[in-house]
Amino acid sequence: QVQLVESGGGLVQPGGSLSLSCVASGSIFGIRIMGWYRQAPGKQRELVASIHIDGTTNYPDSVKGRFTISTDNAKNTVYLQMNNLKPEDTAVYYCRRTAIGGRDYWGQGTQVTVSS
Repeated sequence: QVQLVESGGGLVQPGGSLSLSCVASGSIFGIRIMGWYRQAPGKQRELVASIHIDGTTNYPDSVKGRFTISTDNAKNTVYLQMNNLKPEDTAVYYCRRTAIGGRDYWGQGTQVTVSS
């Protein structure tokens, strides 16, 4: 059973930066999309960044220009660089990998808190 493990969350002041990592415990055959999602208390889980296997990235307007998703295939790792963080970015951040055949993998989440 492949597991995704996120790390890098924490407390940061507004305007600060954090870098999240998501490592897969094993190889996932046929990956199509890798992404980062977040869920704030009382809100639905939302996409914050995704990258297709062809390198195409996608960001919602709320994070565009501030967040960057990248991958290191040799390390089986997906990163999320978050700059100019705002209090409204506070949430639990989850990584996700989607593969052919409808296979869907989620991490356990890492807390990001933006507060002064």
